[in-house]
Amino acid sequence: MKRVLSGAFLAVTLLSVSSLSTQAAPDLAVGQKVFNANCAACHRGGKNTVSPQKTLSLADLKKNQRDNSAAIIALVTNGKSPMPGFGKTGKLKPAEIESVAAYVLAQANKGWK
Repeated sequence: MKRVLSGAFLAVTLLSVSSLSTQAAPDLAVGQKVFNANCAACHRGGKNTVSPQKTLSLADLKKNQRDNSAAIIALVTNGKSPMPGFGKTGKLKPAEIESVAAYVLAQANKGWK
């Protein structure tokens, strides 16, 4: 019985690891397209027209603890007033949110040039 459970655990672990490695990486071109269509009205060039102290610059992302993909994905998905939750509303799919998060980080690291 112990060998069967160990084998089952190993099989599940291997399947989990292999599925993680086959997931597509975020697409920066898709992220740029999603950003321009949904985010640029308030965040063009990494700015923030609603809350000027919360720009998408790397310094402000760090200061506001949003300088990693997981934090940006959570914010875009769930929103935080006045920003809507694009994932909760179904406006953006998870892959689009991951791509826009990667795009925002890439642009922040380049200084939004």
